[in-house]
Amino acid sequence: MGNPDYAYPSTNVDCPHRVAIPPPQPFVKSLQYNLKETFFPDDPFRQFKNQPLSRRLILGLQYFFPILEWAPRYTLDFLKADFVSGITIASLAIPQGISYAKLANLPPILGLYSSFVPPLVYAMMGSSRDLAVGTVAVASLLTASMLGNEVNANENPKLYLHLAFTATFFAGVFQACLGLLRLGFIVDFLSHATIVGFMAGAATVVCLQQLKGILGLVQFTHATDLVSVMRSVFSQTHEWRWESAVLGCGFLFFLLLTRYFSKKKPKFFWISAMAPLTSVILGSLLVYLTHAEKHGVQVIGNLKKGLNPPSFGDLVFVSPYLTTALKTGIITGVIALAEGIAVGRSFAMFKNYHIDGNKEMIAFGAMNIVGSCTSCYLTTGPFSRSAVNFNAGCKTAVSNIVMALAVMLTLLFLTPLFHYTPLVVLASIIISAMLGLIDYEAAIHLWHVDKFDFLVCMGAYLGVVFGSVEIGLVIAVAISLLRVLLFVARPKTFVLGNIPDSMIYRNAEQYPNTNNVPGVLILEIDAPIYFANSSYLRERITRWVNEEEDKLRSSGETTLQYVILDMGAVGNIDTSGLSMLEEIKKVMDRRELKLVLANPGAEVMKKLNKAKLIEKIGQEWIYLTVGEAVAACNFMLHTCKQDPPKNDSEAYSNV
Repeated sequence: MGNPDYAYPSTNVDCPHRVAIPPPQPFVKSLQYNLKETFFPDDPFRQFKNQPLSRRLILGLQYFFPILEWAPRYTLDFLKADFVSGITIASLAIPQGISYAKLANLPPILGLYSSFVPPLVYAMMGSSRDLAVGTVAVASLLTASMLGNEVNANENPKLYLHLAFTATFFAGVFQACLGLLRLGFIVDFLSHATIVGFMAGAATVVCLQQLKGILGLVQFTHATDLVSVMRSVFSQTHEWRWESAVLGCGFLFFLLLTRYFSKKKPKFFWISAMAPLTSVILGSLLVYLTHAEKHGVQVIGNLKKGLNPPSFGDLVFVSPYLTTALKTGIITGVIALAEGIAVGRSFAMFKNYHIDGNKEMIAFGAMNIVGSCTSCYLTTGPFSRSAVNFNAGCKTAVSNIVMALAVMLTLLFLTPLFHYTPLVVLASIIISAMLGLIDYEAAIHLWHVDKFDFLVCMGAYLGVVFGSVEIGLVIAVAISLLRVLLFVARPKTFVLGNIPDSMIYRNAEQYPNTNNVPGVLILEIDAPIYFANSSYLRERITRWVNEEEDKLRSSGETTLQYVILDMGAVGNIDTSGLSMLEEIKKVMDRRELKLVLANPGAEVMKKLNKAKLIEKIGQEWIYLTVGEAVAACNFMLHTCKQDPPKNDSEAYSNV
């Protein structure tokens, strides 16, 4: 590894800086600090400091009910903007609500119920100004898939309905608990790549399921995988209704055309937003005037008038369905949280304001708990509706209140008008909305940037499309966790070299112009040292040493005498890691090599001190920087040539 042209950087070798050992902290104080860093990184209690009790009470209420904070500053200009936004998203929420309720195998009226009560709750408790609350296709599909495995919605609709309410209740409790216990980081295990693949797969499956409505089929598979759906479609070719197919393709073309036009002309966003309701009106008129329901075109039928009836007494907390409702609630709750928080943060970034993830979880949980008691099923913040709300110029969450009031008027007076709405139009609305969730550009970007993330994305997509929604989710999370484990269990180690004319040491592969230090091998460990990677690091460090000695032996250069470990990236170390360092020290001693540590952090020094490893390595061989360590090693190399010291302590005294 020697370099005859290597110029030794100047440094003050006579007075090297010592690495300090952190002063001992009481266990209780240390535990409090660690808990605060884990669960309260944003320090939510900061605003309560040095405040009188009355002010603390007001701040506490404002934390859980943000409407109390911004309502006093609300203006008439805000009301005008929110009113326009609310009416616009109501025109989208009404047909989508009916469509997604059908997708969940629930009565269509539940889609309207779920667009009335939950938005009111969120308007009081949510921190996002742009999120438009309502039902979503993915959660609806998950509900249908998971509950449908236990109860047939056609054979036992009452029990199925009650289980949907119960699953929504458990989803709300789970979401609220995550927020109250500051456990929002659990949702972070659903990576961006996972969500892209999962959403695209779910959108594909939802589109395939809508072939039932497009083709006018009465009997259809309850399975969601591609093979089962295609088998069900092509085994019933004699049941296909050309009237439904023509009507569905026509309205789908209309919806896609309006979306394309609105993307090209953003000022006309309202054309795309109004297209679903326009399709429902035109489809209903067409069926009514032509009596198409008598020619195979299925319609919604009667929707009862009136506001949400209470449903708390319908919740099912007994065996054998309790486990099913609990599992469905937790899984759909996590997916709803991931989608809602991601959408809220995206639009908050555009408007340069901050939303609190834990506060959002509490708001989502509260609206789903209240919703489950008022005949609603799972709701969150769908991207399509929130995008319309954002483009319409909303200012605050009052747009959700306006939307809820519009839905309330629909429930009270307009539900009979939906009697002749053809199901094929609802299928077209769902397909149109789902095509927007297939983000192939994001998948291409993942391929270019990170192949492993692309693998996670495709694993989620293929798992959903060829297996089921649950299988796709499990595959995606499993691959993501595998990647985390690989990062921990197989951390990177690098050989460092000296940047010419400096005291800077960097990765020799990244900077090919770096100089090798004769007789010294400098290695950087790029991760904390835990039980999962300690054996790997021991073997990898030994291999680096073997390779370096072989290279020096073949070139006939200076023999290797010092191994410096740069510990700057080692944020922590456990007992297995300490044992590994002790073994490395023994191996180095047997091979007559000196182990040197550089830049160990506070936690590492604390553990080294408690394990008595500092004494074994030698305080004199632990340095603040790689530069100081290299300078000391070079000094020893040249000193030893003239007057070899008897032991390490004597050598260090010469420094």
